[in-house]
Amino acid sequence: MANSIRGYVLTDIASHGVSEQNLIALQHDEEVEEISNWRRNWHSFSHNRPAVIGLIVLIGILLAAIFGPILSPYDTLTQDLGNRLQAPSWAHPMGTDELGRDSMTRILAGGRVSLGVAALATTVALTVGTTVGSIAGFWGGWVDNVLMRFTDLALSLPDLFLLILAASLLGPSFVTMVIIIGLVRWMNVARLVRGSFLTLREREFVLSARASGTRSRGIIFKHLLPNSLSPLIVAGTLGVASAIIAESTLSFLGLGLQPPASSWGTMLRNAQRVIFSTPWAAVFPGIMIFLTVVSVNFIGDGLRDVFDPRGTTLSKSRFQ
Repeated sequence: MANSIRGYVLTDIASHGVSEQNLIALQHDEEVEEISNWRRNWHSFSHNRPAVIGLIVLIGILLAAIFGPILSPYDTLTQDLGNRLQAPSWAHPMGTDELGRDSMTRILAGGRVSLGVAALATTVALTVGTTVGSIAGFWGGWVDNVLMRFTDLALSLPDLFLLILAASLLGPSFVTMVIIIGLVRWMNVARLVRGSFLTLREREFVLSARASGTRSRGIIFKHLLPNSLSPLIVAGTLGVASAIIAESTLSFLGLGLQPPASSWGTMLRNAQRVIFSTPWAAVFPGIMIFLTVVSVNFIGDGLRDVFDPRGTTLSKSRFQ
């Protein structure tokens, strides 16, 4: 918001004949202040111990998943029935599954799938939610009423019911999982953006933009959306954790990715058949889900404390 206000200050100054050098100096001061804000935010975040721990753990999980093919000498699909259901050992640090496949290799590969689905589904949810919320909040009136009543209707339906219904109708695939989870998680994002737009559209810098003849698209993308990024960043971060749980739930129920594809939820589903004889088959993917979700939530809480230290606007930003 400060950037938009300063922009109008610069425009007003220019209209009164201030020299170009003074304008350049003011713009430089603006850039310095923006850098200072980023430094201040990072300083606040870096002093939030749970958030920093969560960031370190998440980076470690991401690096392990990305470089999994290098870290493990085994292939995710290679079967060794002579070594099926082996306990953790030096050769197989997390044991083997019912087909003799190395569990650590499959967990690393499953991490790429689960995290990929979660990230892309969150992107879908943010895109749809931001679009609906922007239209409702900016134009208001009957448009706002129609969109928000539809949003309320979607929110009234249980998430798990929508996920199961959509997965049953569309079938299991990576793309399907991304679309299903994203389209079930957009509603709270829409309400968040709508609330932000309703507040911002009455501010002086927006009214000045209207008076100067700026088009609606310019007002939305240059003034309203940039000043709504903070709650969206928090909501998106926390939404990743929610999407990981959703993907694991669908895969565990048999509605997610199908063999031979590997995800953490799929591994939990396969492990239920041998959970009493080989509990580690369920323990390790369960630990990965737990660590990832907790780490992301810690990061999201840390970002919320940075962007909204009083807890006035972001306390309900999770979309779960």
